[in-house]
Amino acid sequence: MLALVTCTLIALPGLGAAISVQAATTLDAGAVAAPDRYGAQTAAAVLRAGGNAVDAAIATAFTLAVSYPEAGNIGGGGFMTVYFEGEPYFLDYREIAPSSASRDMYLDQDGEVIENKSLIGYHASGVPGTVMGMWEAHQRFGSLPWAELVQPAIAFARDGIEPAERANQYSEDETEKFRGRTNFHDYFSGLDEEGPFRQPELAATLERIAAQGADDFYRGETAQLIVAEMARGGGNIGLDDLADYRAHWREPIELEWRGATVYAPTPPSSGGIGLAQLLTMKDRLSGLFQGVALNSAQYVHLISEIEKRVFADRADYLGDPDFSAVPTAQLIDRDYLDRRAGEVRPGTISPTEEVQPGLEHFQTTHYSIVDRFGNAASNTYTLNFSFGSGVVVTGAGFLLNNEMDDFSARAGVPNAFGVVGGDANAIAPGKRMLSSMTPTIVTRDGQVELVIGTPGGSRIFTSIFQAMNNIYDYDLPLDQALAAPRFHHQLLPKDLIYTDPAAPLEADTVAELERRGYRVEPQGWRMGDLQAIQVESGSPIAVSDPRGRGVALRVDAKEHLSPAEPTPAEL
Repeated sequence: MLALVTCTLIALPGLGAAISVQAATTLDAGAVAAPDRYGAQTAAAVLRAGGNAVDAAIATAFTLAVSYPEAGNIGGGGFMTVYFEGEPYFLDYREIAPSSASRDMYLDQDGEVIENKSLIGYHASGVPGTVMGMWEAHQRFGSLPWAELVQPAIAFARDGIEPAERANQYSEDETEKFRGRTNFHDYFSGLDEEGPFRQPELAATLERIAAQGADDFYRGETAQLIVAEMARGGGNIGLDDLADYRAHWREPIELEWRGATVYAPTPPSSGGIGLAQLLTMKDRLSGLFQGVALNSAQYVHLISEIEKRVFADRADYLGDPDFSAVPTAQLIDRDYLDRRAGEVRPGTISPTEEVQPGLEHFQTTHYSIVDRFGNAASNTYTLNFSFGSGVVVTGAGFLLNNEMDDFSARAGVPNAFGVVGGDANAIAPGKRMLSSMTPTIVTRDGQVELVIGTPGGSRIFTSIFQAMNNIYDYDLPLDQALAAPRFHHQLLPKDLIYTDPAAPLEADTVAELERRGYRVEPQGWRMGDLQAIQVESGSPIAVSDPRGRGVALRVDAKEHLSPAEPTPAEL
């Protein structure tokens, strides 16, 4: 597998004229690993035009809203972890519940969860955060003009993209669930056809956003179109919900680990706490891993024992920190994790009912970017399941999320990923739903060493954890670390280990796990789509997971664009 491609593209529309002045170069190249070629090439063009990692992340987000409609979005939300001029930052632009949302809105008169109400149609969407998130990131770190960063996405929407062969992570007939229930097929049936797929309404929306910034989406014409669509289907998002939306800068989780520093999301993402717990408990149990082969039955068992405890804590303690106290410091406290690690049974399965909290989402997308100045952006954003709620905003051309399913519709009832939650993640107006998104940056001695993230719902932070094990414990090159088999256990369903059909465990390993009492099942869709950049001796190596259709590009530090170079309308 080719891990890195040297970028030789000329400028994308609007990116040829501005050359920003930056600090001295610290790396011999910038790099990007993104989930498709349009996103990767957009990021590379921004880096070549003198933009920084955050500029490239913003432009990539808007491009993927066009070229990766199953997850790239302006109708969803997410998180961005940034390392800029030697300092870490974390931006929360997660969706929020509309003001008309209520705790029991997905329950019938008998208190039972109504099937698919939180997943399909007009009641499934939270207030989108992506546009505000990109705007806030630009206000703080942007060096190229906002309108120029949106311009490539406008051109792709107007002039068309080539539909991808692998446009669905989960199943080939995923979009059939929308037929007759939403307007999805009115807009996206062209994804199944040959030739350029054009999105003129989305192009017009992006043009307004380029000219007016976030104001258009949250207070202007686009806001009016969103509310009109909600009215057509009896949805919950109103003008005040949009006008009141805010993105938040929060302090990232910071874990000192093996002489490096890991920066990851804080709640309302569970990913940073989960990753910190996994890394720390595994180190506490390092003796048990001595001589244990990667992805052997004993390795899978030990990791599953650790994961049980992480998901027990997640279910009870984690939610939106603006609504309830989240005991973050306690959950990543080393003494606490020493005790939790001590509960692991090296040779047998811990009974599920005995694994209690310890204290007294499928289609998402991720990309990783570093610039030649040593800055990094790790961005994960989502519509939740493939193509979100299936509702397209008429006149605006973009899909709305189905993130309301990430709340606990009822305590103890699993969501679409099989994950249970409690009161901390109950629905409330204005509240952010719990997430597993884990955009992660690792630094050593103040320099970026690894930028990594993935989609995959509750599998996100366990996938990142396993990739980091592959790199740091088993010395696999980055491409092999991402291509290796992955598995997942989340406490419930009881004693069930999910495997990845794209890279399954060995048959002998499965047989041994089943002999020990586990059930081992392929989950039916590929486990993640990791996008990672590793920096070695001042040189970035970027890799896109072979499970997806992503592309990794390198932009040498000596490359730059001249204002005199042509700027074609398409790549």
